[in-house]
Amino acid sequence: MSKKVQQLLLVFAIGAVIWFCPIPNGVKPEAWHLLAIFVATIIGFILHPLPIGAIALMAASLSGFLKILKPAEALKGYGDATIWLIVSAYLFALGFVKTGLGKRIAYNIMAAIGDSSLKLGYAMALSDLVVSPATPSNTARAGGILFPIVKSLAVAFKSEPGETARKIGGYLMKSTFQVNCVTSSMFITAVAPNALAVSLAAKATGMEISWGQWALACIVPGLICVAIVPYLVYKLYPPEITHTPEAKDIAHKELLAMGKMSKREKIVLFVFILSLLLWATAKFTGLNATMVAMVGVSIMLVGGAIEWDDVISQKGAWDTLVWMGTLMALASGLNKLGLIKWFANLVAGYLTGFSWMAALGILIIIYMWSHYAFASLSAHVAAMFQAFVAVAVGAGAPPFLAIMSLACLTGLQGCLTHYATGPAPIYFGAGYVNQNDWWKIGFIISLITVPVFIFIGGTWWKVLGYW
Repeated sequence: MSKKVQQLLLVFAIGAVIWFCPIPNGVKPEAWHLLAIFVATIIGFILHPLPIGAIALMAASLSGFLKILKPAEALKGYGDATIWLIVSAYLFALGFVKTGLGKRIAYNIMAAIGDSSLKLGYAMALSDLVVSPATPSNTARAGGILFPIVKSLAVAFKSEPGETARKIGGYLMKSTFQVNCVTSSMFITAVAPNALAVSLAAKATGMEISWGQWALACIVPGLICVAIVPYLVYKLYPPEITHTPEAKDIAHKELLAMGKMSKREKIVLFVFILSLLLWATAKFTGLNATMVAMVGVSIMLVGGAIEWDDVISQKGAWDTLVWMGTLMALASGLNKLGLIKWFANLVAGYLTGFSWMAALGILIIIYMWSHYAFASLSAHVAAMFQAFVAVAVGAGAPPFLAIMSLACLTGLQGCLTHYATGPAPIYFGAGYVNQNDWWKIGFIISLITVPVFIFIGGTWWKVLGYW
């Protein structure tokens, strides 16, 4: 029996055990059975006996087939506007990669400030920051746009895995990856699970957070962390080469080879800037963020920046549509059947006597560092976010503060291990940083970035009048 088959049987076994366990008082049988499917789905996401889209489809099918949810309820998530915002943003990312605009941005920044290893770290950070609002796949952003540049820079300075890794390659790999975790927390559209968190928060509390609210809330703590992380990695994992005047020459040669900005690049840039402006001003215009994104994709299609064959070949976008749609449907069902409220009341009982600040602090600590047990940001959000928000609000925490304090951790969690998020295996697998150093640096950085987002961010949210 293959390992994949064993893992799949384990997923079903866990679901069956929960299904047939005695149902606690106060819980409806339908809610308990849906929980069994939900937990089995999350375990499937972690173990990967099948692609997560396939596991999600099975979960949606079973919830309807077994009459736990009505067919319309089981499929409801696939029509969620937030999911289509993420699908559209995937297509934005395609435009950046296909036209070369992402690399052009990175090389221009590198040509301007890349004359030292530390400045190269900041060049990669700024490049990531610029494209992050429109690339909900942090793997596409860090792996598809930035990794080839980082790798080519390391090789150009004769820094290879092994004896020469510490010349400059190790620093660039670790710094670029760690910044990606920060930028992933700064925008709803910077990584797909952020949109899932927004949707789950709305189901748990009734509060809907817009693209502009999230971006404004995270811009201050996010920029502080983007400023800190490359320097912190520089001190924790210093490169042997500190001056890199050749980097500017490399960037100029690459830009010369790319030639003038093409018509397709200009279209993508126009759509990107227009979308950012419309997302940021949605409070005044009343425009829906998803509709803005879909119009942007339409402009790219009409202008030829991307083609319809590109759209239908975007496996990541459609895979996200399936698994996020399923999770939203299951989460909505759990909430409707009263399980989330029951769980929140149960946990709140253990927090009796704690102030809401202390309760929220405990939840933040558990939520953040429990990610050592997860190999997926999405699985973590799906498993814990909605319930933790419900518990925090139940303990008396202001809804916005509770939601954003937990939601902003989604991207930050990726910094902890070499399997914590999609880009991690890419950068770790390059062989420039050993596992002990990877974990140690990630943990230290988490001790800096989390307080910045929670304390400075929380103060900033208070100034904005969000709570």
